Amino acid sequence: MERWLLTVESNCADPSREEEFNRWYDTVHLPDILETPGFVSASRYINTNPEGQCKFLAMYEIETDNIAQTLAEFDKVVNARAREGRMSDLVLAVGGGLYRQITPPMKRKRRATR
Repeated sequence: MERWLLTVESNCADPSREEEFNRWYDTVHLPDILETPGFVSASRYINTNPEGQCKFLAMYEIETDNIAQTLAEFDKVVNARAREGRMSDLVLAVGGGLYRQITPPMKRKRRATR
């Protein structure tokens, strides 16, 4: 099974409503996306110096034997949630990417203490 990383870079359309944007993203949108078969985890990050860049980054880990089918299911989930009114007008998608894992995760080795 291949592992993939989907990234989504975004900004909040109305900075005065950023708290609402973050609450929606964390409590509604991420759980909705994780309903997609193959999507195994989701996390978000904030750019601490976003001058001229996106302020928020969402990362979704995917495990699948068929990324095209998984992305088709992802589109179905997103579109269904949009029809249900579960999307936010505050999302400004700026960019993103889809990456296939080529190296297993590595952990820092601890040095032996003397």
